[in-house]
Amino acid sequence: MDSSITFVEFENQVINATYRKLMIGATVVLVEAASGQALSEPVTRITSHLPTGSIRIALPASFKPGTYVLRAMNGHGQQVAQSAEFKVV
Repeated sequence: MDSSITFVEFENQVINATYRKLMIGATVVLVEAASGQALSEPVTRITSHLPTGSIRIALPASFKPGTYVLRAMNGHGQQVAQSAEFKVV
């Protein structure tokens, strides 16, 4: 399956992204680009029955600026998609 996740924008502590071919139950996590380490929060779960849609990820006020990617994992914990790098300021 050719799943994808695309960063759209970061505004007012909210990340907006679109996804394609992600199944219900998939999770989207933020990954620090430099270390490749996934952050434990926030984690967003795909709840739509439609395989294409958009997500909004609210970041806490204490979130550290940096360069990140969004990584989508299927229900088995396997990576199925990753966005391009983007900056959170």
